[in-house]
Amino acid sequence: MKPLEGIHHITAITADAQANVDFYVGLLGLRLVKKSVNQDDTSVYHLFYADETGDPGSDITFFEYPGVPRGRPGAGMIHRIVWRLAAPEALDFWQRRLTEHGVETARGPESVVFDDPEGLTHELRVTHVPDEPLVARHPEIPAELALQGFHAARAYAADPDRSRALLEGTLGFSAPTSDGADSATVTRELRGQRRGGFYVYDPPPAERGLQGAGSVHHIAWAAALEEIEEWRRTVSAAGARATPVIDRHYFRSVYFREPSGVLFELATIGPGFTVDEPLEHLGEKLSLTPRYEHLRERIEPTLTPLRNPRLAWAQR
Repeated sequence: MKPLEGIHHITAITADAQANVDFYVGLLGLRLVKKSVNQDDTSVYHLFYADETGDPGSDITFFEYPGVPRGRPGAGMIHRIVWRLAAPEALDFWQRRLTEHGVETARGPESVVFDDPEGLTHELRVTHVPDEPLVARHPEIPAELALQGFHAARAYAADPDRSRALLEGTLGFSAPTSDGADSATVTRELRGQRRGGFYVYDPPPAERGLQGAGSVHHIAWAAALEEIEEWRRTVSAAGARATPVIDRHYFRSVYFREPSGVLFELATIGPGFTVDEPLEHLGEKLSLTPRYEHLRERIEPTLTPLRNPRLAWAQR
């Protein structure tokens, strides 16, 4: 099998879809590339943000559960999403932009750290990698300063070594390295032929984690479309309790929990978001998969209409 191509997407939870769109499109400059519903619960939105063409490696998605309480990351949960920036001057730009919009930041020599409105922590980090930058267009954000896709995900794990056999022996992650500043932090890289990403374990807090608004639901790693069934058999043979291959219309998926408790998905590169919308109009209308299209008249009225800042820019 071909190696996995780093991070495919990361999915989190929000209690407020409009505020979510305003933050990730309006402030962070991502493109809303698909406005759909949770395929396991069609009463709630599933929003997808990514680069200009909706590429894996840049795609952060949210399930909207209106009124759900705020979450809290704990052991077995991802607690920080790390994005790539191209150059140090991008740090000044983002610290200034976030501050001007009332977002508190913590500045380091190579990064800016902040939370979204519901407490999901992000880090923007200057990186030097061979991967193609994955950038969305935004009238207020120069392309050379924009977010360039995922660099890493940081998770809490009480015993990172429990996951070693599955991560390294089965999924193809590198051997771990320890952070020089903190020997308890363990970093692995997953690199394919075109892209890579890092998976980092940090010691967990004492408090038990809670799933809710501002928490990560799962992380997906990118697999070749024609190999997803073989990957399912491989992770099952390694002892993971994998689901059957699930057709998500935009990609095929297999889900399982890695031994430290984080929910993993293997998601295919393709068919992609243009299977039901032209590239130039991604995310502008509610997209329903063939399984649910016949229910559109029942589903769409239950969802709150969303304002997409990108459409307003196009009309200026």
